[in-house]
Amino acid sequence: MKRNKTHKALALFSGGLDSLLAVKLLEQQGVKVIPVCFESPFFSCKKAIQTGKKNNIFVNVVRLEQDYIEMIHDPKHGYGKNMNPCIDCHAFMYKKLGDMLEKYNADFLISGEVLGQRPMSQHMNGLNAVAKWSGFKDLIVRPLSQKLLPDTKPIRERWIDKNLLLDLQGRNRIPQIELAEKFGISEYPTPAGGCLLTDPGYSKRLFDLKKYNMFAQRFITFLNVGRQFRLDYSTKLIIGRNQNDNEYMEKLIEKDVNNKNIVLKAKEIPGPIGIVQTHDKIVSEETLKLAAEILVRYTSKVNNEADVLMQFPDGEVKEMLVKKRLDGFERELLIN
Repeated sequence: MKRNKTHKALALFSGGLDSLLAVKLLEQQGVKVIPVCFESPFFSCKKAIQTGKKNNIFVNVVRLEQDYIEMIHDPKHGYGKNMNPCIDCHAFMYKKLGDMLEKYNADFLISGEVLGQRPMSQHMNGLNAVAKWSGFKDLIVRPLSQKLLPDTKPIRERWIDKNLLLDLQGRNRIPQIELAEKFGISEYPTPAGGCLLTDPGYSKRLFDLKKYNMFAQRFITFLNVGRQFRLDYSTKLIIGRNQNDNEYMEKLIEKDVNNKNIVLKAKEIPGPIGIVQTHDKIVSEETLKLAAEILVRYTSKVNNEADVLMQFPDGEVKEMLVKKRLDGFERELLIN
């Protein structure tokens, strides 16, 4: 099969074995592949970077911004079992990737998707919907299953040889493992969901933000830490579970350039820190007292009562004396 030029492809690269094999299959045909990992509050590119380093592949990391958050909030094709809008998410990333074709002087797009592997987005209708809504339907190739899928331009124009692609289907991982051995790939991550949107506990917290009109980056950033409580319609509380949580929460506050958090600590008593978050300008004294009572409830070294320090975003510090309650009042407020 003769080609007039060396073609270039942009790859959706998660760092899993499937995306790695998709890259290798195209490189085997002389295609220059540029892996791209899209990072968001719900998905980290650490695994992709590690996989790339182990296999001498440079991974381009692109941070998804506010338009991605808006898509998660109101996906056209709905959610999966949890808060995972897989069809809209994949289409969104293909759209972003397609918009980068000119920047990298690339010709088409690839991914490690396998027909029938995931119930929401990787059945035939799901793959077609993803391709259609991306706006780049005719430029998408899925090397691991392309023999089972309609031909797109890269195949019709003979940029790549379809006969050298695969016909994988379903959730059986044995063919991928055998192919990895042929490529000399010995180290790769075990298949596991890296997306927080598929996690039931995280999804409940995210749905809480949606329900109470707090679906914004500054609230989402704190979703994966501590115990979280819904205090009222506009206010929630996060309590650190241990020292690691405390340190992580403090780092998040430092990074928050538009810090609007109220930080709670028991005065001169070691224990958790609390963060009060709201989309209102003012938090009522009643709500602040409730937050302080929950903080003291989880401060084991408090016996009867404690002064709670409240540091406001403008630097003002207030004290509030609260008694320790042991009646389980906080349980109904916990966002499980």
